[in-house]
Amino acid sequence: MDLGSCNLGGNADAVEFCPHRPFRHILAAATYTLQEQAGEEQQQDRAGTVSLFSVDAGADDESRRLRLLHTVETAGVFDMKWSPTEPLLAQADAHGRLVLRRLEQEDGSEEGVVLTDVCAGDVSSSMCLYVDWNQNADSLSVGLSDGSLSVISMREDRLENPLEGNMLLTGSYDEYLRVWDMRSMVKPVNEKSLNLGGGVWRIKYHPRTADVILAACMHNGFAIVKVGTGDATVMETYCNHESLAYGADWQTSEVAEHNTYSSVIATCSFYDRLLRVWQPENLVNHPSKS
Repeated sequence: MDLGSCNLGGNADAVEFCPHRPFRHILAAATYTLQEQAGEEQQQDRAGTVSLFSVDAGADDESRRLRLLHTVETAGVFDMKWSPTEPLLAQADAHGRLVLRRLEQEDGSEEGVVLTDVCAGDVSSSMCLYVDWNQNADSLSVGLSDGSLSVISMREDRLENPLEGNMLLTGSYDEYLRVWDMRSMVKPVNEKSLNLGGGVWRIKYHPRTADVILAACMHNGFAIVKVGTGDATVMETYCNHESLAYGADWQTSEVAEHNTYSSVIATCSFYDRLLRVWQPENLVNHPSKS
């Protein structure tokens, strides 16, 4: 069920719900737009934004289900992630910089929610394409456009399932989602490779259900997939975007902790600059596991 949508004004490529109280209703959405600059020597600049929205799926007034609260102008953003321990947002951008911003309430009201700069630093002359925290939030891994990886003050982190510690998922331009057991990396678990179509760009675990993930599939929309015991299977697809499916995330909420069917998802697509917030229809009777 669609809850709301918004044109972000730039090419949309990342969405991240804040997982920390009292900000679990806050959604960050990022853009990246290539701008041509006129002159004798034609130059290109990569500009972007990070916008904060309030998401309230249960609001009777439809206009309050998705509301814009705050926008920061920045370099083009390729990826961003919230710290696992506090409302601190890490941004990887097109200028080769890593930026940290803190989520705060200026006046105690919901409308006063803002991002304040904490620090920023040059990582590389190449573009920063990917960022993630380690579980202790004492290191950041940054993937670069030259194919290298920078680890900011510690070790490389991987996309590990926080509820199933030995499970590792990978996505690829070959359109396959693969499920691995890190204790035996010779081949995927039980050959559980699933063709999702379109190229698997982003994978997000459900915050409370260990065997359910959300995948952004570029040319083939978004898919909710069950990856637990047995073969990986598609539970639901969402194809209401009309461009490249890049950004996807689940909202962490007190309601969803007790009722998986109440899960809320944010997705965004690139060229149509569209952010959508929606609820899946096929997670009913799928119990949460914590």
